[in-house]
Amino acid sequence: MKSDKKPLKITFLGTGTSQGIPMIASKDPVCLSKNLKDKRLRSSILISWNDVSYVIDCGPDFRQQMLRENVESIQGVLFTHEHADHTAGLDDLRPFCYQIGEMPIYLNQQTLDSLKQRFQYIFSIENRYPGAPSVSPFVLDKNSFMLNDLEVQPIEILHGKLSILGYRFQQLAYLTDAKHINETEKQKLKNLDVLIVNALRIEAHPTHFNLEEALELVEELQPKRTYFTHISHKLGFHEEVSKKLPKNVFLAFDGLKIET
Repeated sequence: MKSDKKPLKITFLGTGTSQGIPMIASKDPVCLSKNLKDKRLRSSILISWNDVSYVIDCGPDFRQQMLRENVESIQGVLFTHEHADHTAGLDDLRPFCYQIGEMPIYLNQQTLDSLKQRFQYIFSIENRYPGAPSVSPFVLDKNSFMLNDLEVQPIEILHGKLSILGYRFQQLAYLTDAKHINETEKQKLKNLDVLIVNALRIEAHPTHFNLEEALELVEELQPKRTYFTHISHKLGFHEEVSKKLPKNVFLAFDGLKIET
């Protein structure tokens, strides 16, 4: 990564798992909590530097997140993978497309293929709906790429058997829905100031890190600060879990803002 470090500002737009918290019809105590930090929209962040802003993932809560944070412009969207909780808000890019025209989206080929099937009215050349958002896809590989004047390094991780992407921006990395990271990719995660990574619940899960696995990754990588995201109600109450975490490891919550 290049050494001309820029101040990065991160807003956690959502920190919940695929069904969010509270989960529909659930009587779980965490879902009934009155603490706002226990209410989690689907996972996404806004990353800003200088006068530009990008979003990582736009799930079904994207519109609500943009309104809550009073986001007036973004310059593009980076996708981690194709699952609905990370992509279902694609149509709500329209107001930003009115500003800039085609919205750059950054993703792997598998995610693009999935979006073309699910959002045919956006990507179809012959039958494109006239009111659909305009997007300009950039298919990523293992190589770093530039967002304006900032270098970004894709990180290949496994979400169960599905190959997905995390992203490193300078000394900050954002990983979600991870279950396994090979040693080659872990080398790209050395010397981090901030690691953002999923910690779904206490019990083991076939496609996501649970709390124990997330803490093991933190111990291995030794970032200066870590924030857990993509959290389900089965992890427990925000305040209770927070008290049990190691120094410099935190539960993120919706609306949290950090700088690095």
